[in-house]
Amino acid sequence: MIDLVKLNDYKEAFDFFARQLAYPEKRSMQNLTMVGDVPPPVAQLLNTYREQMELLSMEEIEERYVQTFDFQRSTTLYMTYFKFEDSRERGNMLSALKAIYETFGLEMADSELPDYLPLMCEFLYAAEWVGQEKAELGVSTLLGVLEDGTYSLMNALEKIESPYFFLVKALRETFKCCLRKEALES
Repeated sequence: MIDLVKLNDYKEAFDFFARQLAYPEKRSMQNLTMVGDVPPPVAQLLNTYREQMELLSMEEIEERYVQTFDFQRSTTLYMTYFKFEDSRERGNMLSALKAIYETFGLEMADSELPDYLPLMCEFLYAAEWVGQEKAELGVSTLLGVLEDGTYSLMNALEKIESPYFFLVKALRETFKCCLRKEALES
């Protein structure tokens, strides 16, 4: 089970992940340093990501982003695709994710699917779930989708030696830091 207070402590990290996983803009690429505290394993991964990205020009970053996330199924940023592809079950999960966002008062554009990784990170940054009655269930569902999707994504990124591997691994490590102690022991 997830510790919602710890998850809330890392809101700034989720904002950083959302910006770095969205299509690269000059502004987001100029500040590759995470603001706020993160655990040492996360900081180390983010430093490696930053170091590798700083070796690339803005044009190279844009090209690599498109080649990585837009043209390869194995590295899609749509988190339910890995498990469901285009099945009916995926449609059901997309509806469930949208309902979770709405439960916390967040509206999303009709042009975007609710399993888009930068959007999911943005939700974790923007939503106010501490003290909310349905927070545990909603956030657990969302994190389950993220766990499945980012695992497949991380492995695919590692195979192609992408700098984004370190970013996605850092995101996963951040989630791990938010598990309740009893969940880690079981």
